[in-house]
Amino acid sequence: FPLTDIDGKNVSLSKFKGKALLIVNVASQCGLTTANYTELSHLYEKYKTQGFEILAFPCNQFGFQEPGSNTQIKQFACTRFKAEFPIFDKVDVNGPFTAPIYKFLKSSAGGFLGDIVKWNFEKFLVDKNGKVVERYPPTTSPFQIEVREVSLWLY
Repeated sequence: FPLTDIDGKNVSLSKFKGKALLIVNVASQCGLTTANYTELSHLYEKYKTQGFEILAFPCNQFGFQEPGSNTQIKQFACTRFKAEFPIFDKVDVNGPFTAPIYKFLKSSAGGFLGDIVKWNFEKFLVDKNGKVVERYPPTTSPFQIEVREVSLWLY
């Protein structure tokens, strides 16, 4: 899928080939923001050299909680939460303009409500072979996922 990062540069998904991925739709003004960004940053720091990546996709479709420009989003995530994981261009995760990567994720792991992403910080875990292996609701903390899935990331 063609991806564009938060700085407007094209990124190929092949860059992440052979890595386990946690793909998350993020927002700066959500009640779940602080805990998720804090925990995601911690996990990334802990596992980034062991074949694990977090891919964050800002999305303004839930309560308009990601209204800022890419520059503002990047500054918020990287300054306030020291996020070092890749952050991409703002996308739609539902509806007629759904980003191709989210079409793939949802078709591979239908959720509790069918394939619709329900809110900010829904998470998809993709194994090192590019297969979606788990989908987590927004309320599942990254630390809970770590406890359950760390073996997938490391081996």
